[in-house]
Amino acid sequence: MKQTSPATPAQAVEPFRHVGLFYRDEIEYTSRCTAFLREALALGDPAMVAVPGGGEAIRAGLGDDAGRVKFADMAVAGRNPGRIIPSVLLAFAHAHPGRRVWIIGEPIWKGRTELEYPACATHEALINAAFAGREATILCPYDTTGLEARALADAERTHPLLQDAAGSRPSPAYTGPAQAAALFDEPLPAPPPHAASHTFNGTGGLPGVRAFLADCGASAGLDERRVGDVLIAMNELATNTAEYTCGPGTVTVWLEDGTLVCQLDDSGQITDPLAGRIPPPDHTRRGRGLVIVNELADLVRVHHRPSGTSVRLHFDPARTYQGTTGYQP
Repeated sequence: MKQTSPATPAQAVEPFRHVGLFYRDEIEYTSRCTAFLREALALGDPAMVAVPGGGEAIRAGLGDDAGRVKFADMAVAGRNPGRIIPSVLLAFAHAHPGRRVWIIGEPIWKGRTELEYPACATHEALINAAFAGREATILCPYDTTGLEARALADAERTHPLLQDAAGSRPSPAYTGPAQAAALFDEPLPAPPPHAASHTFNGTGGLPGVRAFLADCGASAGLDERRVGDVLIAMNELATNTAEYTCGPGTVTVWLEDGTLVCQLDDSGQITDPLAGRIPPPDHTRRGRGLVIVNELADLVRVHHRPSGTSVRLHFDPARTYQGTTGYQP
């Protein structure tokens, strides 16, 4: 009898495939993405494209089949990388229960800033935890000519599988979601000297936090709707501090290149790496705070210090959150 090598445990039980696609030019990008989507459509599976600009080249490459694929502009829907898992990827998967979903997601592109990059790479690492055991294939394109070497090396750390012109292969650099995410838990730059701060303690201090933030938002020129976004998001963070930590919390606010930046420092520790990325069940009344934070802010950076946690939110005054469609100028 012919002998075959047994599958590894991961190969035997893991239905999720997370593939980093390294491409060299627009032609290779379009051909590989359309081939991926045609495979999904041939199987009758639901497929989505979430890439910067909305994927017009992919749409054109699919021709008449484009109408069978959902398209989203990742520069809008994934402006804050922290909302991609709950509001883009999982939202699509939950809309097709019991079926394998095929998703092209491009969270890292040449236009991303150094400020955004750690959050983007953390997102890529945590996809593996969020989708473990789910019937899904997610393809993440990486431009080998436009991205820095760091981004390509990190893609090998965050994707169990890699694909390029030479074919597909397991990534020898992949170490698992928690280990990979820890690589991008970088200290945040210090707030500028002109930043304003407010320290509070317990739930009794929350009204003072909201008043401080409202004054800062108005002084920064934010309109009423955007100030409301700031108040909701930061109140969620401050409430967690008041309810779950023993010491005081400090809110620091400043303007940075026209963007309002709000940081909360406390003594708490966020132990769940997926906090804020997995929406709780509809019947659950608690557990939505960090999900809401990711929805409302344009960028969320988290740093776990030995003595606590720093959470930094960025709010573009010109943008307001518009439900599940993302942000609207």
